[in-house]
Amino acid sequence: MFEITWDNFVRIITVGFFAYVALVFFLRVSGKRSLTKLNAFDLVVTVALGSILATILLDSNISLLEGMASFGLLIVLQYIVTFLSVRSRKFSDFIKAEPSLLYVNGTFLEKTLKKERVSKFEVTQAVRNGGNGSMEDVQAVVLETDGSMSVISGKLGDAMKEVESKA
Repeated sequence: MFEITWDNFVRIITVGFFAYVALVFFLRVSGKRSLTKLNAFDLVVTVALGSILATILLDSNISLLEGMASFGLLIVLQYIVTFLSVRSRKFSDFIKAEPSLLYVNGTFLEKTLKKERVSKFEVTQAVRNGGNGSMEDVQAVVLETDGSMSVISGKLGDAMKEVESKA
């Protein structure tokens, strides 16, 4: 359990180095979008890339070439999905969630909180993490497509009024 052979150590160092270089290369070629956290799909890709890297390093039955092919396949699929989502509204709607208004003008939107499985405590925690001392300082809280919460302080603009009217 606590031992490693010299051969395994050399393999991990060598394969790890080349797998890391390959991953950095693929990410540079594919562009910034490959590591964004804009929606659930992007999170899955990021986690999967980490999982592939770990598998390449730890499973001696997986060759470096197989791992690099996995990196390439995942990044190509991610590119195709993002390409289609930018060009097709239907595809984009299928892949991406819409932001959800959770709190506005002193009122928690109970229906939305239940639908999104978010508690009032989590909303108030996001408000505190955003540097606001009380809910009275906040105009709105939005659950973004990546799962983060945006806290909007100050006056409610026209765009927020439009979102509020849809909620």
